[in-house]
Amino acid sequence: MSKLPISVAMGDYDRTRALFDGRVQVDGCDPVYMLLSPEEMFFRAMRSRDFDVTELSFSSYLVKHSRGDSPYVGIPVFLSRAFRHTSIYVRKDRIKKPEDLKGRRIGIPEYQLTAIVWARALLKDDYGINPEHVTWVRGGIDTPGRPEKIKLDLPPGVKIESAPEGTTISQLIDQGDIDGFIAPRPPSGAAARNPDVAWLFDDPTAVAKDYYKRTGIFPIMHIVGIRKELAEQHRWLPAALFKAFNESKAKALELLADTSATKVTLPFVEEQLKSARETLGEDYWAYGVEASRRTLEALVHHHHAQGLSARKMAVEELFHPSTYESYSI
Repeated sequence: MSKLPISVAMGDYDRTRALFDGRVQVDGCDPVYMLLSPEEMFFRAMRSRDFDVTELSFSSYLVKHSRGDSPYVGIPVFLSRAFRHTSIYVRKDRIKKPEDLKGRRIGIPEYQLTAIVWARALLKDDYGINPEHVTWVRGGIDTPGRPEKIKLDLPPGVKIESAPEGTTISQLIDQGDIDGFIAPRPPSGAAARNPDVAWLFDDPTAVAKDYYKRTGIFPIMHIVGIRKELAEQHRWLPAALFKAFNESKAKALELLADTSATKVTLPFVEEQLKSARETLGEDYWAYGVEASRRTLEALVHHHHAQGLSARKMAVEELFHPSTYESYSI
């Protein structure tokens, strides 16, 4: 019996490497893997549906899924998670604390990016800064003229401007034409060397740890999606992929914990791993719904409150039904 050929687009992470190098197989499948940047994957997935299975921006998925026109059905494999306190940069010569951002201009690459949804959520919940309290200036980080991947219908109070033609948001914050910058990547070029451009939070790790202790939220950025028609035709496929991605992550964590020779090019890995487990729990990068229910509920709440979802969705309708439960031995 021949295996099902599938194309799989994903990032080059330790948690996906066992799939790419063949140590973990997807039951019943003959995958062709492509290791791509998030920007390329998300653009091609949403514009031309290029992949059978793909890493997806969680926010883009929610925009489309809430409208009933997503080309993909999600599975609760969270390939990217991050506390987005490190995604907020400001002009430190004028912004001294988060509340100073009220009435200011903040550069963003796209309004609906998941990282920016989470950043707006923490600014609102912890510092009382609502999306309508600032002017959002949209533009590329490195390249001028970045468009939104998805057409949005935002609340009337949200103010969005386009960066001047030929200009990036990195250039704007370097020149002082905007007061803040929120993006998944840091400012580039001269802004990266400008002493007046820095993180909003002087110790973002400490602030993020406090945030987690108060909320229980470890923000999810990316999920995995399967083309809907493929999932309908092969009903076993979502569970097979969920199983394989879990096995690949488990192998990555095994290697990370092997301190005989550090597997990543960083010092203090053993200490960081210990700290992560003490703060977030043993399975700190959990896949599956129940372990991340609080985070999922927070995202669907803020996504809808920010005017991005057409309706507020229940957690039970976010993913393929077969991935909500698993067998036990």
